[in-house]
Amino acid sequence: MDESMRRAVASATGARVGTRMRYRHTALRFLERGAHLHPGKTAVVDEAGSCTYGQLLDRVLATGTALIRHGSAGMPVLVFMEKGAPALAAMLGALAAGGFYVPVDPDVPPERAARILASLAAGEGPRGASGQRIPVVVGPDTRERARELFDGADILLAADLAAAEPDVSLLDRAARETVDTDPAYVLFTSGSTGAPKGVAVSHRAIVEFIGSFVDTLGIRSGEVVGNQAPFDFDVSVKDVYGTLAAGATLVILPRRLFSRPAELMDALVEHRVTTVIWAVAALCLLSSLHGLEHAELPRLRTVMFSGEVMPLEHLRRWREHVPWARFVNLYGPTEVTCNCTYHLLDPARPYTGGIPLGQPFPNRRVLLLDERGLPVTEPGAVGELYVGGSAIALGYYGDEARTAASFVRRPGSRGVPETLYRTGDLARVGSAGELFFCGRVDNQVKHLGHRVELEEIDAAFERQPGVDRCRCAYDADRARLCAFFEGGADPAALRHAVARYLPVPLVPSRIERVDAMPLTKNGKVDRAALLEGLRARARARRGAPA
Repeated sequence: MDESMRRAVASATGARVGTRMRYRHTALRFLERGAHLHPGKTAVVDEAGSCTYGQLLDRVLATGTALIRHGSAGMPVLVFMEKGAPALAAMLGALAAGGFYVPVDPDVPPERAARILASLAAGEGPRGASGQRIPVVVGPDTRERARELFDGADILLAADLAAAEPDVSLLDRAARETVDTDPAYVLFTSGSTGAPKGVAVSHRAIVEFIGSFVDTLGIRSGEVVGNQAPFDFDVSVKDVYGTLAAGATLVILPRRLFSRPAELMDALVEHRVTTVIWAVAALCLLSSLHGLEHAELPRLRTVMFSGEVMPLEHLRRWREHVPWARFVNLYGPTEVTCNCTYHLLDPARPYTGGIPLGQPFPNRRVLLLDERGLPVTEPGAVGELYVGGSAIALGYYGDEARTAASFVRRPGSRGVPETLYRTGDLARVGSAGELFFCGRVDNQVKHLGHRVELEEIDAAFERQPGVDRCRCAYDADRARLCAFFEGGADPAALRHAVARYLPVPLVPSRIERVDAMPLTKNGKVDRAALLEGLRARARARRGAPA
C-alpha cells in the first residue's frame, strides 16, 4: 500500500492508526478490517441516516477513548438506548475500552433494571476494580428515565462519548490487555428464581461463530441485512457481527414497524433488503396480518428464522410469496452464542413431520443424551440436547452456582474434561436420523420470540399482596401465557402490579383465581391440568359439551 493510500485510510478511520490491525483477537476485528478495506462503504443505516465503515470505526474508537478517560476501562458498560447506529457505536466502544457491553431495553420494568444493575455491580469487569460505579450510556431520549432506574450509576451521553478525540496510546493499551476469553457482551435472559440471568459471551465465541456462520451460509459483501431483533436479544448478534464480517450493510428497522406490516414491507423494499435473520414471531406477524400481500420483495434472497418452531402454515405463505428465496432454520440458545445447528429447507419437501434442527455448525459438538448421559440414537427416542465447542458462553455473570448447574462436564469423559452446555431442550430422533425439537426439560417456553421461564412470572405474582401461590402455563394453541393464583387478590389489579417486574411480553394475557392447585402424582403443580381447567370453563360458558 503506497503512502497516499495510507493517508486515506488513516483519514477515514479518524484515529491515525495507518494500516496496523489492533483488534486481531477480538470481536472488533470485523469492523476494523472493513474500515481498512472499504472505509467509504455504508455499514449501517437507521432512521437518522447512515454511516460508513470508516465513520463507524471513528465513533467506536472515540467512544472507547472517552470511556477509558472516564475511568471505565475494562468495565461492564450498560447501553440503555433504542437500537440504532449510536447504540451500536456505544456497544462496540465498550469493547475498545477493554470492557464489555450490556444492552438493556429502554422499556425495561424498574424491578428488572435494578436487578440487572445489582448483578453487574456484584461482579467486576475483567480488570475493573470493586466499588466503581457502572457506566450507563444513553441517548438524549433515555437520559431522564435512566437516572430514575439506575440509581448510583454514571449516566453518560452517547453523543458526548462519540465526539471525543481518539487517543491511540490509550486504545493500544486496552487492546493489548484484552484477551479473546474476556467477555464481549452480557445478555440478560429470564431467570427461574425471578432474577434475570446474565449470559456472558467471549470475544473468541463471537469470532468463531460468526466466521463459520458467514462462511457456511454464504453471506457476502453485497448483502443488505434487515435487522429485526432488539440489541438485547441474541438474534441481533448475527445481524451486527455477520454484517460486519461479510463487509455488508446493516439496515436497522425501527421497532414500531413490527406492529405496522404495510410500513414494514415498504421499508424492506425501500432499503433493498436481501437477507433477514428474524425471530419466528416476526415472520408470522407479516404473514398473519396480510403484510405479505402489500408488496413484492424481489431482492429478498435469504430468510433465516429461529427462537421457536416455525408454524407450517406461515412457512407456506412465505415460500409462496418469495419462492426464489432460500429458507434456513437456525437453532441454539443464547448460551451457545446464537446457534449451533442449521437446516437449509428443501423447496420440494413439505415438512409435514416438522422442520429438523439440522446439522451442527463447524466446530460445534451437538449431543442428544438420555438421563444417564448416554447417546440417544434410536428413531422416535427423545433426549436432551448438549452443546460443546469453544463458542459456548463463559457462563452466567457473577453467578457461579447457576453456571455450574448448566455448564457441565461431558458425561463419561475421561482425561481432559470437556465442558458442555446443558440446553434443557428436548429433541426427538426422526426416522432418517434427523433431530426435531419437542419441548423443554423444565418449564421454559418460547413466547413471541422471547425465552420465558414460567417460574419468573410465578415469582412476580407471588410478590403481590393477596397472592398465596401462583403457577403459570403456556397455552400453545392460542400462543398465550396464563397465570393461575390462589388468594384474594383482584386479577385486574394484578395485571398492572406485575408489569413493574416483567417485560410486556411476559405479562400473562389471562389471569385466573383458582381454589387449589392440581397436583401431579409426584406432588408438583400440574400446569397442564390448570390449562385444561381453563378450557373446560370456557366451554361451559359457551354451553359446549365438556
